[in-house]
Amino acid sequence: MSFFEGFDLKQLSNLELLAKQVVEGFIIGLHKSPFHGFSVEFAEHRIYNPGESTKNIDWKVYARSDKMFVKRFEEETNLRCQIVIDTSSSMYFPKERKENQLNKLQFSALAAASLMNLLKRQRDAFGLSLYDQKVKIHTKAKSSTTHYRLLLNYLDGLIKDDVLSKTTSTAEALHEIADKTHRRSLVFVFSDMFDDSESADEIFSALQHLKYNKHEVVLFHTADKSKELEFEFENRPYEFIDMESGESVKLQSNEVKEFYTTKIKDYKESIRMKCLQYKIDYVETNINQGFKSILESYLVKRKKMRV
Repeated sequence: MSFFEGFDLKQLSNLELLAKQVVEGFIIGLHKSPFHGFSVEFAEHRIYNPGESTKNIDWKVYARSDKMFVKRFEEETNLRCQIVIDTSSSMYFPKERKENQLNKLQFSALAAASLMNLLKRQRDAFGLSLYDQKVKIHTKAKSSTTHYRLLLNYLDGLIKDDVLSKTTSTAEALHEIADKTHRRSLVFVFSDMFDDSESADEIFSALQHLKYNKHEVVLFHTADKSKELEFEFENRPYEFIDMESGESVKLQSNEVKEFYTTKIKDYKESIRMKCLQYKIDYVETNINQGFKSILESYLVKRKKMRV
């Protein structure tokens, strides 16, 4: 059963609602995981003092007890998170999808919205960077509800903009983001790592730039595993089209499957080893398996950065 069968993905335009569903489902499962004990809402209650702001009153407790209690949140941690998304045309794969299936860009957008929802609950600050050939949007990290809604609007616009032939320059974009992200941050990068750079070394030079600036970096290598990594196509003629360049080739899928899967496996392993070398967290992210590993990565990094 698909992870997304419990979600109405026809309402993908309502990212705030879907992100809330993802995070609340994740929180319910926390007590079954190694993260039991993480505070994802607030530290404790205290009695409401007349005259102070009513915005943090827990009205559910009031309805049960007829007494006013205020949620006392944990002190500000000053954790800052920059969420970076590759928006090039290859991220819109698969172009034709089954019901309740996301493409890589939609998956990344919903993952980002869910992360921001969880960050906001923790009162951590978050910013958003979107790039293809250039950095299109780069916001500073903030934790307000107004900022959260603004970033959701950016993500919503991104989902609706399915223009093809947008190429990628991950290395150039990451260097620019590193220059613009001044304070030590947790940087999440969502990318399929299909890039115009002549070698992966250029991309990792940019990732190393982020590490040099003392940021903690997590690369979510985003892919449709069955199609892009395992090449699971029926044995019949296909026309394969490069979504960024528009170039196409007609062939029988099984004629190239062995060659393709060997090459893509070697490429993926080279990325993983480079991440290991530069102390960058590498998370293989299958767009059909949900967001648990993504949200857990945030909790793990948050704990380490607060020590």
